[in-house]
Amino acid sequence: MAIRPAEQLIHKAAWLYYAHGLRQDQVASQLNISRASVAMYLRKARETGIVNISTSTQLFTDDVLARKLEDALSLDAVWIAPENDHIADPSTEIAVLAASVFLELVKKGDRIGVAWGRTVYTIADIMSYADLQDVTVVQLCGNLGAPYSYRPDQCTMEIARRLNAKGLNFYAPLVLSTEELARALRAEPVIREQLSGVGECDLALYSVGAVDADSHLVKCGALTSGEMAELRSQGAAGVIAGQIIDAQGKVLDCSYNRRVISADLASLRAIARRLMVVQEDSKFEPLLAAIAGGLCTHLVVGARMAQRLLDHAAATTEKAS
Repeated sequence: MAIRPAEQLIHKAAWLYYAHGLRQDQVASQLNISRASVAMYLRKARETGIVNISTSTQLFTDDVLARKLEDALSLDAVWIAPENDHIADPSTEIAVLAASVFLELVKKGDRIGVAWGRTVYTIADIMSYADLQDVTVVQLCGNLGAPYSYRPDQCTMEIARRLNAKGLNFYAPLVLSTEELARALRAEPVIREQLSGVGECDLALYSVGAVDADSHLVKCGALTSGEMAELRSQGAAGVIAGQIIDAQGKVLDCSYNRRVISADLASLRAIARRLMVVQEDSKFEPLLAAIAGGLCTHLVVGARMAQRLLDHAAATTEKAS
């Protein structure tokens, strides 16, 4: 079983000190902790056997992989849910781990931006209750039709309820019928103020969507499967907070995106901690796009996805050299 989120700093300190050869003061600087804390973490790492990785491979394989992935992709933190034959549904394990990670990352007084989708709602649904002070949960994009499950407002308010926090919904649709109408709605003072405040969030929670017939955008009726196929031919690679991105993680230049009411990608990147959770192995390409676009600083995935990401990073580095 992987280390708990609360123990990750111990593992990261040991990784930087023993695997990278950093001095204790350098480790302290990189992790933004005191040198005394580094010394304490290294002692705990020795006592628990974390530094003796060669004799603890089965226990710490996923955690070593997480550290390697952080190095390869320049991410602040990675958590990997173990996958083996004894786990009936690995995607549920990912959501359980993500809920724990999310609660570890939330601090008193934080402003949290939340997107939507099955993954985010699953995290909200299994999350433990917490009583945090002065926390505000903000919806990152407009809403979908009432019959659709995992709506942005549902995800936002359920997470706010679990945290005993204030929830701020976005009282606008995700997609407008015309570009002109979308521009006019974005100019409305209430909508403009909410969109402009997204970059002030301390933490974001979202996943990345696929661009195929199973996409939430197709299922909710925002796009037809034919329209999505056409966007794929134009370079669509993933969906972030209702917006379609290309393989470089940039907003795709298309009419659909110009009709969307959502926080722009620059505002999302301005959020210091951007927690992305991906349950499905089929979302490899969308996840690569999100990472390439700087939309992820903290990542929760399964072991197979983590290994694919690391292999891809190694192949890219080898090709570049």
